[in-house]
Amino acid sequence: MKMVIGGENVDASDGKTSEVYNPATKELIDTVPEASGDDVRRVLEYAQEGAKTWSQTHLHERARILTKFSQVVQEHKAEIAQLLSRQMGKIIGEAEWEVDSVTNLFKGYSEKALHMLGHSMPVGAEAGTEDDIMFTRREPLGVVFCMIPFNFPCDLFAHKVAPALVAGNAVILKPSPQNPLDCIRLVELLIECGVPGKAIQIVTGDREVGMALVSSPLIDAVSFTGSTAVGIKISQAAASNLTRVFLELGGNDPFIVFEDADLDRAVEESVASRMLNAGQTCCATKRFIVQNPVKEQFTEKLIEALGRFKAGDPLDPATTLGCLVSEQAAQTATEQIDRTLEQGAACPLRGEITDKTFMGPTVLTDVTPKMDIATDLEVFAPVFPIMGFDTPEEAVDIANRSSYGLSGGVISGSVRTEMTVASQLLCGGVVTNGSGLYRTPSMPFGGFKKSGSAREGISATLEEMTQSKTFVIKGALGP
Repeated sequence: MKMVIGGENVDASDGKTSEVYNPATKELIDTVPEASGDDVRRVLEYAQEGAKTWSQTHLHERARILTKFSQVVQEHKAEIAQLLSRQMGKIIGEAEWEVDSVTNLFKGYSEKALHMLGHSMPVGAEAGTEDDIMFTRREPLGVVFCMIPFNFPCDLFAHKVAPALVAGNAVILKPSPQNPLDCIRLVELLIECGVPGKAIQIVTGDREVGMALVSSPLIDAVSFTGSTAVGIKISQAAASNLTRVFLELGGNDPFIVFEDADLDRAVEESVASRMLNAGQTCCATKRFIVQNPVKEQFTEKLIEALGRFKAGDPLDPATTLGCLVSEQAAQTATEQIDRTLEQGAACPLRGEITDKTFMGPTVLTDVTPKMDIATDLEVFAPVFPIMGFDTPEEAVDIANRSSYGLSGGVISGSVRTEMTVASQLLCGGVVTNGSGLYRTPSMPFGGFKKSGSAREGISATLEEMTQSKTFVIKGALGP
């Protein structure tokens, strides 16, 4: 597949390409261009024109086009889901859910934008303003650069592109080099539905391509989901132009399980959270903080539940566990497990690496708060580190030691306990009676501390993708 620049499918100007492989089968799926400096300059030039044209398109027309796109995506659901599954080893059921998410989010953001209101401001507080009228309206930012991670490319495409476009911005998109094909196809469908080719463009390439766009004074905002380390570099590069930056970064989310909790439910929530996408989810539970009297029982039930997962062909609906995105990802997870064992943890269940990218679930016990995995070591694999606590205060202390603060979960037989602990957790969202893996289209999703600096969701992102302008009509009510 090719990049989409100025409404045309194009190769890199210097002809360079990179290969896209299926991590489950190791087969070559396709090649994509490696954008050059000339390509970056061209896409920026086109985006300026696209921003002007698209912003002048009436809101109701932008919403109509994007709503049409949401319907067209459903017509191509099987095609896009298969592309997604083949590129990253995600099981087909989860890939189909992502495509449905694109439909729901584009429709939802379009509906919300039609009711995005300004404010009428009071005047007359100072002498001489009694006859004035003052009001605000929301206007586009200009050109928004969106960087999409590998783990949920379709879902996060929608969370970034839908609000940016419906608000009247031009969008430049860069997907992960590991799985760009589904995003390219979605851009093609947007153009087919009526979005101008200069208002939605997609470039493919390595990190240097992304940083060249981030550093450009022709970019008005950057929306990035990915690692904290890269997020910091993006913030530094964008700062010289005072470019707005919206970051959704890493997490090491806690799930606190009290001794009076329904343990079967706690295990069910733990497994559903950590096993989704083979453990490659930013807001999945990654630290299991269990009250000591039930820690052993919780561990036994957890290991039993994990035995029901079946690895296999991600395109087979019977498969319940796909592979990791690459051999390097599997190797990194293995090194992180070994590091935790060297620090003193035990391993009653060790998931074997098969066919280089498939990893079975791993359970680590005797984890202490001083171990790296208990604080800032984010593991993107189906790994369950379990640590004990005695008092609620101790549980909160363990949970808050991390520099991350994305999501958290608390489960207890007491709503009072759940809410008290939830109010003390330093994270952007907390789920009670369940794990922190909870995200609806409307909720404002994002983290505290090094987990980010923005909120994504229909209730929040449109404000971030627009800017408020104040209008004053002096003497409007005078004689």
